[in-house]
Amino acid sequence: MSIFRCVAIFLLTLTSAAAQTPTSQIPVPSDVAAPPANASKTKNGLASEVLKPGAGNARPSKDDVVTIDYSAWTTEGKMFDSSVVRGRPSEMQLKNMLPGLAEGIELMQVGETRRLWIPEKLAFKGKEGKPKGTLVFDVTLLEIPTHAPADVKAPPADATKTGSGLVYQVLKPGTGTHHPIKADTVTVHYTGWTTDGKMFDSSLTRGAPSTFPLDRVIPGWTEGVALMVEGEKARFWIPERLAYKGTSSPYGDLVFDIELIKIQ
Repeated sequence: MSIFRCVAIFLLTLTSAAAQTPTSQIPVPSDVAAPPANASKTKNGLASEVLKPGAGNARPSKDDVVTIDYSAWTTEGKMFDSSVVRGRPSEMQLKNMLPGLAEGIELMQVGETRRLWIPEKLAFKGKEGKPKGTLVFDVTLLEIPTHAPADVKAPPADATKTGSGLVYQVLKPGTGTHHPIKADTVTVHYTGWTTDGKMFDSSLTRGAPSTFPLDRVIPGWTEGVALMVEGEKARFWIPERLAYKGTSSPYGDLVFDIELIKIQ
């Protein structure tokens, strides 16, 4: 059951953008023409090499949204896309990416940088107007915002608990100066999990934030978002009585990461 119903498809489109960083400052890989002998290769023909190891055991799945920085070249060394040049990491769902890019990122850990040699059959498949042939990507996996947090089962000891039983922890301080009230309409990005780590809803997978009146959502949201300021991101552990009260799914206690974008 979605908190806010919206039908949208989040597609990755690789296009050139106005550069904020000169492309000359991003060197073309010396092995752009072909992978080195020590590169690993999957059964689909994707070749990759770890440039910088990551940390932890978490790896994204096809249903996850990831935050990445990347640059991409043809095997002739021509750069055709780069979030680094744009000066802004990209957030996208794996299942909407090029097949080879998604396959490569599924191999990665947060913090890892990997070079991918993606054969045409896993890239644009000869589509008119798109880069042809094998493509080379340098990708850094910055975050998996839809991946269940390590503390999804129970809040940490230093989390704050309100009188109603709502528990929360600030993940990123905001820049705003006032809190929304029940009568306000707010715009947020959010992801929700059950305490067994199953993601059941996310504005990130839809590719667009959600906007709604604060008095039209579950009680735990009304109370929790009212504690926030614009720009803030917080994690909330919401007991069932402040969620769907056992009358509809998802049942039980719920965990949400919420970023308050705007108060209207």
